[in-house]
Amino acid sequence: MLSKSCLAVFLAVPAVILSVAGTPARAMVCMDKSMTLDEVVDTISAQKSCERAMKMFRDCELTASGDVQLGAAVEKKCEADFMSGLNAARKHAYQREMRVCDGKYRNKSGTMYLSFTAFCRAEAAQRYSQRALKAAGRKAR
Repeated sequence: MLSKSCLAVFLAVPAVILSVAGTPARAMVCMDKSMTLDEVVDTISAQKSCERAMKMFRDCELTASGDVQLGAAVEKKCEADFMSGLNAARKHAYQREMRVCDGKYRNKSGTMYLSFTAFCRAEAAQRYSQRALKAAGRKAR
């Protein structure tokens, strides 16, 4: 019989499931469900807002290279709020912030630094989204 601590470790380790093609697909527990990375990306993409997408990213983070895909889904969701409204100077400033994130951990080894970069990028997109929505709220008054 497994002790409670062994059982907790066993349950905390991501499961390996077989996909239809027969190749192993990593699963993770997110929102109290076992989900593949692609399912989490799809769920982030389906969120109604940038804020909710970012919350899901934080709730489901892996602190590993898989966060690159999750963060990219958040970026895309948040960019929908502001990218079309940016003038050339603001677009350049946004791209510069993203490059800063990309360079911040460039010389570090370990997949956790890929996660840190993904969060930096997602947080930058979130800030731009918040500003755009705030400005749109002021215009609507």
